[in-house]
Amino acid sequence: MSEKRKANRAPLDIYLNKYMGGVPYMTRAADISQEGVSLSRLIEPQNDARRVGLQFQLPGSEEIIYAEGEVVREWKELGRREQSGVRFTLLTERHRKMIDAYVDRHANEN
Repeated sequence: MSEKRKANRAPLDIYLNKYMGGVPYMTRAADISQEGVSLSRLIEPQNDARRVGLQFQLPGSEEIIYAEGEVVREWKELGRREQSGVRFTLLTERHRKMIDAYVDRHANEN
């Protein structure tokens, strides 16, 4: 797999809500950057939706982050769940700063 990522990424092992067609499905994050998040499919149905809503909390924060994103990549690694890369398309400035600060603190933990 070639490395196309431009931004620093930080590990992020949390469960979050991924909204498709207005319906929330639980998914699990693997890492996050200022540009987007990597997710593992848990209970969501097969769906061709490219635009998704996300709802999550960063570790150590009480604030819920709401974001919209676009699925830009999907893959499956041997012995692992299906995964996807979601690029953020809509975030409040406050939530973007929270993600930036989290990534800056944790980017070297990979």
